Amino acid sequence: MNGWCVVILALAAAALLWLPRGPHVMFGGSFLVDEYARFLKILTLIGSGGALLLSLDYLTLEKQQKFEYGTLFLLATLGMLMLISASDLIALYLGLELMSLPLYVIAASNRENTRSTEAGLKYFVLGALSSGMLLYGASLIYGFTGTVNFTGIAKATQSGASIGLIFGLVFLFVGFCFKISAVPFHMWTPDVYEGAPTPVTAFFAAAPKVAAIAIFARATVVAFPGITHQWQQIVVFVSIASMVLGAFAAIGQRNIKRLMAYSSIGHMGYALVGLAAGTPEGVQGVLVYMSIYVAMTLGTFAVILSMRRDGNLWRTSAIWPGSRAHTRRWPFSLAYCCFRLQGSHRSRASSRNFTYSSPLSRLGCLPLRSSACSAVWWALLLSRDRQDHVF
Repeated sequence: MNGWCVVILALAAAALLWLPRGPHVMFGGSFLVDEYARFLKILTLIGSGGALLLSLDYLTLEKQQKFEYGTLFLLATLGMLMLISASDLIALYLGLELMSLPLYVIAASNRENTRSTEAGLKYFVLGALSSGMLLYGASLIYGFTGTVNFTGIAKATQSGASIGLIFGLVFLFVGFCFKISAVPFHMWTPDVYEGAPTPVTAFFAAAPKVAAIAIFARATVVAFPGITHQWQQIVVFVSIASMVLGAFAAIGQRNIKRLMAYSSIGHMGYALVGLAAGTPEGVQGVLVYMSIYVAMTLGTFAVILSMRRDGNLWRTSAIWPGSRAHTRRWPFSLAYCCFRLQGSHRSRASSRNFTYSSPLSRLGCLPLRSSACSAVWWALLLSRDRQDHVF
């Protein structure tokens, strides 16, 4: 069944590639498929399909073959595709919930593991809270602009925004920040990443992040161009906080999946650097960054899932001393992925966005400095001396 789900995702990607170029508007302007949506949808499908491929051997070896597993992946991916193409607040919320509800279930898919059950429950409770806050913000925006369409909201905010609209924007951003696990709404990420089955963690780290950052960028740049200065301040703060916490909090982690959670938090901060510019060039930087992020994240989790001895998952966050010849190949793959995740592409994909807007000058060399800090904990991960850290 899961193999057929991978085929369905591949067919969906092929259909997007064959779709005629140009914007396609459906459902009265609520659903928009343009080149931006097409690119991010294909990236999302790659993330979902890659995570599902990583699940095939894992489910067999762990004896967790379940019919609903692939179906939940497909439902969540459908929600992501709808979310990326959302062009008004109602479609945004419907896509967000269609994406989130299967994710809550799949996080707790290993019912025999108490940590997995706890991860699903924690994700559900905090996710429901964030969805409620996002919906409240959307209702405030509708109340003060008189429309739910992004284009209509942009026209209504050309002359500025009232304090009520700003409050609505803040609540909307709270929901977005939760979905991309940006500081200060990252609290669910380490526990959910640790408790969920490892392929599910790979799925969480890849596809939903692409969909959430896609709608974050579309909603801010398209719906609120007249109040760019107001929302730029929020994005700059969230970006700085995510980069700093993601870099420094990961140093003391003794669990490799928790370390990947903080890595994800930091990466969302780097991605938001481009969005904070509030320009098309900045958004292009976000697209480049997310493409590399998805590839390297899936590669890292593929190496983690391949680390087995006698049929058991690897239980150390250091390279295994004395490993057999057939296990000596993956440390080089892990080192390469760590090198890329540490930020070798970061200076090219995001630092050029500093010149596009004066608020970004506040960041200074922070991305490069936090990238250097990231190098510390990736080096610790690859150290042979740390053998007592389990996941």
